[in-house]
Amino acid sequence: MATTTTPNSTQDLQTLIGRILIATLFIPAGFSKLMGFSGTVGYITSAGLPLPEIAAVIAIIVELGLGIALLVGFKTRWVALIMAIFTVATALFFHKFWADATQNIQFFKNMAIAGGLLSFAAFGAGRFSIDKR
Repeated sequence: MATTTTPNSTQDLQTLIGRILIATLFIPAGFSKLMGFSGTVGYITSAGLPLPEIAAVIAIIVELGLGIALLVGFKTRWVALIMAIFTVATALFFHKFWADATQNIQFFKNMAIAGGLLSFAAFGAGRFSIDKR
């Protein structure tokens, strides 16, 4: 039999801190890509991905735009799901885990971040958010 529990203040605070910590990775990265757009396009091109300009815009929207949405807790479940998919995709395209120890660490770092994002997708942003759930 399933039971429903209401998050307590400690859990709401932990959820807020979790959103802040994950956002501190995405927001500066998105801003950096925006300010160095041509370098971002060059990096995406070097990875052999098609339509590098569009991919760069998508990366900026996800990292900066959705990063801010995650931070404030706006549409958190959908935002976190999209960010998790993006994070797994970037791991697969940019971190060849078999290449060396650094790439291995970067790949599994992305997988761990995606796992954290999926928790927000499952449970929401908490009370200290625009969503207030």
